[in-house]
Amino acid sequence: MPGKLKAKIVAGRHLPVMDRASDLTDAFVEVKFGNTTFKTDVYPKSLNPQWNSEWFKFEVDDEDLQDEPLQITVLDHDTYSANDAIGKVYIDIDPLLCSEAASVISGWFPIYDTIHGIRGEINVLIKVELFNDLNRFRQSSCGVKFFCTTSIPRCYRAAMVHGFVEELVVNEDPEYQWIDRIRTPRASNEARQRLISLMSGELQRKIGLKVLEMGGNAVVGYLQCFDLEGESGLVVRAIGTACTLDKLTSGSAPSTNTALPTSSSSPPPFSPSKPCSRQSSSSDTDLSLTPKTGMGSGGSAGKEAGPLKTLLRQQTQTALEQREFPFFTLTSFPPGFLVHVGGVVSARSVKLLDRIHNPDEPETRDAWWEEIRQEIKSHAKALGCHAVVGYSESTSICEEVCILSASGTAAILNPRYMREGCLDTGSTDHRLFLSVPDVLFTTIDMPPEAAVTGKGCLIQARLCRLKKKAQGEVNATAISNLLPFMEYELHTQLMNKLKLRSMNALFGLHIQISVGENMLLGLASATGVYLTALPAPGGIQIAGKTPGDLNNEHHILTIQKRINDTIAKNKELYQINPPELTEELVGSPIPEPRQRSRLLRSHSESSDELSELDLSHGKKDAFVLEIDDTDAVEDIHSLLTDNSPPTGFYSCNTELMPGIYNWTSGVQMFTSVRVFRLIHANLTNQGLNKIFTDLCENLLKSFYFKLRSMIPCCLCHLNFTVAVPEEELIQVAVTAVAMTFDKDHSQEKSADKPTTKEQLQFPLELCADSSSSNNQPSSKISGTASVDYGSFADRCSTWLELLRLKAHTIRRGSVKTSRRTQSLAHSACIHAHTPPCMPPGVTVVKMTPLSFLPGTRIIKYLGIINMFFIRETTSLREEGGVSGFLHSFIAEVFAMVRAHVAALGGNAVVSYSMKECVLMENPNKNQAQCLINVSGDAVICVKETDQEPMPSTTNTGQTCSSGADGAT
Repeated sequence: MPGKLKAKIVAGRHLPVMDRASDLTDAFVEVKFGNTTFKTDVYPKSLNPQWNSEWFKFEVDDEDLQDEPLQITVLDHDTYSANDAIGKVYIDIDPLLCSEAASVISGWFPIYDTIHGIRGEINVLIKVELFNDLNRFRQSSCGVKFFCTTSIPRCYRAAMVHGFVEELVVNEDPEYQWIDRIRTPRASNEARQRLISLMSGELQRKIGLKVLEMGGNAVVGYLQCFDLEGESGLVVRAIGTACTLDKLTSGSAPSTNTALPTSSSSPPPFSPSKPCSRQSSSSDTDLSLTPKTGMGSGGSAGKEAGPLKTLLRQQTQTALEQREFPFFTLTSFPPGFLVHVGGVVSARSVKLLDRIHNPDEPETRDAWWEEIRQEIKSHAKALGCHAVVGYSESTSICEEVCILSASGTAAILNPRYMREGCLDTGSTDHRLFLSVPDVLFTTIDMPPEAAVTGKGCLIQARLCRLKKKAQGEVNATAISNLLPFMEYELHTQLMNKLKLRSMNALFGLHIQISVGENMLLGLASATGVYLTALPAPGGIQIAGKTPGDLNNEHHILTIQKRINDTIAKNKELYQINPPELTEELVGSPIPEPRQRSRLLRSHSESSDELSELDLSHGKKDAFVLEIDDTDAVEDIHSLLTDNSPPTGFYSCNTELMPGIYNWTSGVQMFTSVRVFRLIHANLTNQGLNKIFTDLCENLLKSFYFKLRSMIPCCLCHLNFTVAVPEEELIQVAVTAVAMTFDKDHSQEKSADKPTTKEQLQFPLELCADSSSSNNQPSSKISGTASVDYGSFADRCSTWLELLRLKAHTIRRGSVKTSRRTQSLAHSACIHAHTPPCMPPGVTVVKMTPLSFLPGTRIIKYLGIINMFFIRETTSLREEGGVSGFLHSFIAEVFAMVRAHVAALGGNAVVSYSMKECVLMENPNKNQAQCLINVSGDAVICVKETDQEPMPSTTNTGQTCSSGADGAT
């Protein structure tokens, strides 16, 4: 199916001065696609050239249209020397290849240079014509839609969910091909960016072909990752969920998640708890989270458990015969899709990159990931489940060692959605009284049909472990030995913090372990809730090894009292007031032997081959923390000093905070990156844990301070990413969205009584003075006294006034690089707010990590935005140190994302994420390099009451620009 690509170069504006004699530029443009290149005429002596070129036409195969980006290079003409490069623009053609897509790409694109950043703009028109020749052996997958969102897109209906798709491509990294030549930064970076763009297009095409073979037309939950393996190569991986989607008419486009097909035999609600306070769903299906005690429905559970389990086994076996063990990257599901949730399943593996026989071939890495997935399958089967939802994969690479990680949630799905048609079981009663442990850990968002008591909160476990420097197999063995203990400690921390908050379930669990030369970092984030259907969590009891010691007994009693007081305080804070239960219903009794029969078993297994993995044996209300060494005391101390958000703030890492329903349209996205340099020579595990914990907590505290004007407010979709880019550096990147909600009149009064300054007294250390020549942060994160935020705000306002010019011009795309504004960052973080007033007509594309924008509905998806950028500097100190460098780079990335979305005709980016932020720094040589990969769905939104798209104008408090520690 060949196609014709047409491009027209209209004009440029705000180009940099390239001729110092005239303070002007002689600019022309090269337009390249594949092996064909066209050039415009030279427009002499102007910073705002008007080319108005003819249409440049490229006749290519549809395969090339998917693989290749359109490259636009702006150069300065020199008569007696080589032409000087001003910058490049890479434009992905794929959004034009769907029948429902935009017909033209038209707009102003920032001209980007990997050394100097944004250097003006260029106006481009692009059109594509496809000629369908019905080629059965075509190599393209034009027409397959891709979505980054991990839920069914909001203006579509899923006719069928086919299952898991994955692919990876491998190539040599241009960064490591400079053997006999001196590396030139611009040439290396541009070769890398071009190669990654090509590999990304090829990968997306191959994924699309797999979807077409399965009979689907879309990929939902598309997750693409880059593995920079150094000399071993460059790997681009992608996973997703293949679906068949039907477009809903504009009149029926819902403002909430579109449900999968339902039948008249949908199971009725059977939650044994009181009804959830949220609005009732259109579906009459409820999720099974019934404990073994059968709270509220124990009478019928015992009678029906046998036949229902038999029915479930038959349905599940039928589904498994129809399809392989399914993986789903979706984290949010329509009612009725999930029947039972088993819990988190995960697997990790340590590999040596130098053991790859042929670095250019993907077979070895495919085998690695297949091992991981097989282990995940076995864990899920041990939990009696036949599918994994909320599935994700990640890597952490240091030198030749690579840690492969995969995690998901074991689940039982409604078989109707796993094959064509609806499964007619001959019964209208599908109530499945399945048992779960007393505490539930999952990687998915909380199902809408799950009843919650009170509100949720963000729960984090943080851990650092030192390791000796080693090479090769010795290093891999040491890491392999540490991993199980780190995972166990992270889970223990999560369990302790969950119990301390009197909650019994975690949603959105994301555990990452990053490897460095001399340490391992572990960070687990989740949203804790009290699920009404699960047993009430018992208290925490402290025990010691030497009860005869009076001092020790007194110390234990003191800690016990603090824990009890903290639990009582958290119950009040999160409004957890469950219905009173009799003592025999709290916790889980030892099940009878007959009840321990395996839930699911294939026909090939005999009844004696496998015993059930009993996850709820014994009474769980007696939760004991034993103090047997110094580390245990420190763990309990850190547990008790884990601060709650200030009054009026809530935080979670799921899309929405459980327990809050009355959201307003006030939204503000922000991205923060903090880099911390360790300067202590003799660090211990305990000291390293303290530094890492303070770094994460101070990031959250800075958000609360900066967003204090939005109270009451909730930080949703908090996505933390940790890395060890160099031996002495710890990097934490955060993307989240602040959302406001309405409280009742009495709550608003009580929230307004304390002053904001009194609420936000945090033990933070102020950044270095502007006259300091050392741009690195101190190794001390937390001070002993509270900070006077009045003076802190005054200092910040001085920076903000000077940064507003650049932030403003970036939004307008008319950026004139100014060293004066770039050298104002003096710490590891800077925050840049949107100017309170902007000229009318300045377009701003709204951005959010959520799959929606509150107060709006999505009427059209225009395609995914998947962009990879490299930025390098040899004047790090002049650009404000690491903070100024990162701030400028992230703000430029946002400007380029917005420009591409606007050129497609969109006015918002949903499901936005920054997947990679790799920083390499050499302060002694005044150099730094950063690689950023961002993605999201370009959409057209309208207000709930409107039919036409929203005007793309700036609303105060809706979006702000971002930086090393800022908001967008």
